[in-house]
Amino acid sequence: MQLRQLVVDIKNLGGAASVDKLVALTPCNHGTTFSGLGLLALAIPGGTAVLGSGCTACSQQLIGSDFLRDLNAGAETDPGITYTVITTWYDEVVTPYTSAYLDPAPGVTNVKLQEVCHAEFVDHVGISYNDLATRLVLNALDPAHAQRPTC
Repeated sequence: MQLRQLVVDIKNLGGAASVDKLVALTPCNHGTTFSGLGLLALAIPGGTAVLGSGCTACSQQLIGSDFLRDLNAGAETDPGITYTVITTWYDEVVTPYTSAYLDPAPGVTNVKLQEVCHAEFVDHVGISYNDLATRLVLNALDPAHAQRPTC
């Protein structure tokens, strides 16, 4: 299941009763500029329609989109769920990378890989295959058996 669908299920379809922890790698929680290309599409009349014709999810993920505005209305998180968002400073898709972060709340942890290992140069796609990110995911899912990440 994709993260967006999971968030909708948790928030609007009663899925919170089935979820204990949600760990997300570079999600688009608050939208993206797509390294400025999304902002260009917003500035050109009809630009978002062109963007959406080739990639519906792309137009939905733009900062300020109706989809994200509806999704993020009201409480962003459920107090019964532990959330961990893992980002990278080098994300070229979710820009700025901080738009991935959930708003501060009990049970929310936002982590930038470079805060754990300063010399980590992984990007948006690479984070899914990154040993450090994998260790942080495993630690978030099973904190009782967490291991110190190696850089």
